Amino acid sequence: MTVSNPTLVRKASKGATGSWSGMRDKELLDTRICDLGLSIKGTRVEKSVNRLHDELKARNLRLKPHCWLSDDWFSPDGIPGIAIPFYMAHPRLMRLERKEMLEVEGGTNAWCMRILRHEAGHAIDTAFRLHRRKRYREIFGRYSDPYPDSYKPKPNSKNYVLHLEPWYAQSHPSEDFAETFAVWLKPRNKWRTEYKGWKALKKLEFIDELMNEIAGTAPRVRSSAKVDPVSRIKSTLGEHYENRRERYKVDCEKSFDIELRKLFPQTPSSHSVCTAAAFLTRNRAELTRMVSHWTGEYRYNVSQVLREMIDHSRALGLKVFAGPRRRHNDEKLKQNALIMLTAHTVKHLHGGNYRVVM
Repeated sequence: MTVSNPTLVRKASKGATGSWSGMRDKELLDTRICDLGLSIKGTRVEKSVNRLHDELKARNLRLKPHCWLSDDWFSPDGIPGIAIPFYMAHPRLMRLERKEMLEVEGGTNAWCMRILRHEAGHAIDTAFRLHRRKRYREIFGRYSDPYPDSYKPKPNSKNYVLHLEPWYAQSHPSEDFAETFAVWLKPRNKWRTEYKGWKALKKLEFIDELMNEIAGTAPRVRSSAKVDPVSRIKSTLGEHYENRRERYKVDCEKSFDIELRKLFPQTPSSHSVCTAAAFLTRNRAELTRMVSHWTGEYRYNVSQVLREMIDHSRALGLKVFAGPRRRHNDEKLKQNALIMLTAHTVKHLHGGNYRVVM
């Protein structure tokens, strides 16, 4: 994933206010989520939700998914609504999210809209019970199939659209539908041209026909229930992030960590410049761009491998130490990181399993 834009965090609407906004991280992590007093109203994410509603209205789709703050992005089964992670409601929480998870999922306007369109796909599916249709099953598969704990993507497959990472449309029929819907919904998206020659075009054309069919009709499911709203989440922020890190933990070969230790040799007698995770994060855009160019793989794919390198570097507590020629050492380190990232991108893409996390 791409690290969110720090400028957006600074400019984000303050949303809920309270004494906690001025707390240090340690104090804030001891605060229960239900005690933050958060609301979507008046925040930057509210504008994104309104934009989503406008996009649906422009397509004459009579669904206005209700949104609420929870602990993650999701659209519950049987409820045509969208849960939005609580950190989106306040810039202080977005900063904490970045520190704890290295990125803010949905933290830029464009990223937020991509996720909202995806979740709107689930909401549309639920509201009009589209997955019960025979044609839906023929195109996407059975909605009732159990969600896998992990899936092995096919990086070069043209049977699926590319929207959220990593190859999320391949994880389950319902995600395939939501991803395809999101691509279709985006204004001024030239999907017919972009996916020309892809088998995924057939899915987009089906979505186009289906949405034209239900345009102007009332939803069949109207539930406005909210699952796990922030007002009921009793865990502290610290407990929340501990659970999140465990959930996203990636199991790699021992050789992966051995290579990271070689990439970032630990010399405590020297001056520590920064953490290895911070170094990789700072150079993330350049590393991803260069490896994508050399391997021909999508940036989404490369970014996922780099994310594992960052997560493991942080878990191992690796640091970058200064040498006699700081600039030269940084360039050499970046070059070595490129080599490792390239090798593991090729290996990981064609043999790795990815957990379903949304």
